[in-house]
Amino acid sequence: MTRAAGAEPLVVGLGSPDRGDDGVGPTVAGAIAGLGLAGVRVSAHEDPTDLIHLWEGVDVAVVVDAVMSGHAPGEIVLCEVGRGEGPLPESCWAKTGRGGTHAFGLAAAVELSRALGHLPPRVVLVGIEAASFDHGAPLSPAVEAAVGPAVAQVRAVLTDASAGLDA
Repeated sequence: MTRAAGAEPLVVGLGSPDRGDDGVGPTVAGAIAGLGLAGVRVSAHEDPTDLIHLWEGVDVAVVVDAVMSGHAPGEIVLCEVGRGEGPLPESCWAKTGRGGTHAFGLAAAVELSRALGHLPPRVVLVGIEAASFDHGAPLSPAVEAAVGPAVAQVRAVLTDASAGLDA
C-alpha cells in the first residue's frame, strides 16, 4: 500500500531545552531528525497545544516527552493513545507534572484532539522519567543515558508503522 500524501509519520519532541530534563523530548526529536529517515516528519515544540493541529491528518504520531510518573529517572514509559484507544489512563500521562510549565498539558491535548476528531489512529507516547526541571540545567545523567534507548523505541514504532502501511 502506498502512503497517502500528508500521512507521513510524525515525531514530536515536547519540552523546553532550558528546563533540565524537560529538554529530553526535543533532544530525542533532534536525534531522529539527524537520522534522515525518508518520509518521517520531525518537529520539536514546547507547547502541547501545538499537537492538536500538527497531527491532524497523520496516521501515526510518536510524541516524546519528559514525565514524572513515579518511575526511576531515565526509565522509558510507553503509552498508546490513538483514536481507537480509550481515554488516556491516569497511570500513563495524566500525572506528568507538565502543569508546572504548561497549564494545558499533553494529556489535555490528547483528549481535546480525540473530542475534535483530530487524534491520529495511532499515537505512541514515549515518556522518559525525569529527575529535575531546573531552569538552565542540562539533562540529568539518567535522562541523558535514556536518549539512545528512546531513539531506538521511536525507530521501532516507525518501523512497525512502515511495515503496516506497506503490507
